[in-house]
Amino acid sequence: MSVTINDIRSAAQALKGAVVETPCAYSKTLSLITGAEVVVKFENLQFTGAFKDRGALIKLLSLTDEERARGVIAMSAGNHAQGVAYHAQRLGIPATIVMPKHTPNVKVMHTRNLGANVILDGETLLEADARAHEIADKEDLTFVHPYDDAHIIAGQGTVALEMLEADPGLETLIVPVGGGGLIAGCAVAAKAIKPDITLIGVEAELYPCMYNALSGRTDFKGGQTIAEGIAVKRPGALTLDIVQQLVDDVVTVTEDSLEQAIVMYLEIEKTVAEGAGAAGLATLLTYPERFQGKRVGLVLTGGNIDSRLLASVIMRGLVRDGRIVRFRMNISDVPGQLALVTSLIGNQGGNIIEVRHQRMLLDVPAKGAELDVLIETRDRAHADTIKQALNDAGLSVELISMT
Repeated sequence: MSVTINDIRSAAQALKGAVVETPCAYSKTLSLITGAEVVVKFENLQFTGAFKDRGALIKLLSLTDEERARGVIAMSAGNHAQGVAYHAQRLGIPATIVMPKHTPNVKVMHTRNLGANVILDGETLLEADARAHEIADKEDLTFVHPYDDAHIIAGQGTVALEMLEADPGLETLIVPVGGGGLIAGCAVAAKAIKPDITLIGVEAELYPCMYNALSGRTDFKGGQTIAEGIAVKRPGALTLDIVQQLVDDVVTVTEDSLEQAIVMYLEIEKTVAEGAGAAGLATLLTYPERFQGKRVGLVLTGGNIDSRLLASVIMRGLVRDGRIVRFRMNISDVPGQLALVTSLIGNQGGNIIEVRHQRMLLDVPAKGAELDVLIETRDRAHADTIKQALNDAGLSVELISMT
């Protein structure tokens, strides 16, 4: 095999003091919700906000003095970029990073702040990759692959090494999969230490590259995903070989489940997960029966999510849970009607966020008005109670979908 447990243990020694040995903690609340014994590895607490620090440093440490002097180039949607940029800066190695044009602003900004020359090129990772190789050939730079490299895989495998040292009782590891560097490294480490452990990979439903490679399927949706960090169209050759030998299964999760998992990490663990980072928890939410009663380790791979996108995900989560609802009703256009509605909502404990009052619509009676009220509630049951109170007062109320 291209990577061994000894390679990963050597990588762990090289990483000491240079990357964070992140917490690996049991979550009582997530365990109660999912029915599994949930243990989370918080790789979002790395200096660059993601696990990619590990493999990037091991690869850079493997370079000759001549290669270091010439410099390196990498292609990345963000986390690999920041890992390479950070450690290249520490080691005095010039770094160029090619990122797709639509990479989240927070990742572009952080990569530039770490001293790298950032080039935005290509609509997809594949197009950015082609551009990076073109520059590497032209300027004689060493290409630092984001996943299909033995040094990268060995570095990423230190995640599982730390998890099993912290919690030897883990029965299953759920690992997000893009090109496969993390799960390949984790599989080598975990299976060497505990051969009966189960390794499950998880991909975004829109980008099932490893799932397809293992199953022989070719269906591929693509498009915009909140998990852009694992939006890869084909796995690496090295990583696929390891996954075929050691990983028990690869599953996919929807965009909706990824959003739910991001919100749950924020509300329950008080920690920020990007879309890819939340994929492990999304797996527990999607396939709960598969993990009932098992001690499951989740790798929260990163927390580099654009603040505007995070705000949108939070609001969508509140709507999904019925904690923000929009009611529509027709009322008489007479004094006191609006006060009646607001007092009924207030008496039931609802918090009015927005009111829209329409008198000029042709489908509203001349002596009436259409009223839309956006309300914050405790949960869906509370929203139903408010709606019932309005109906009992003679107001015909319609719940307006916000999805």
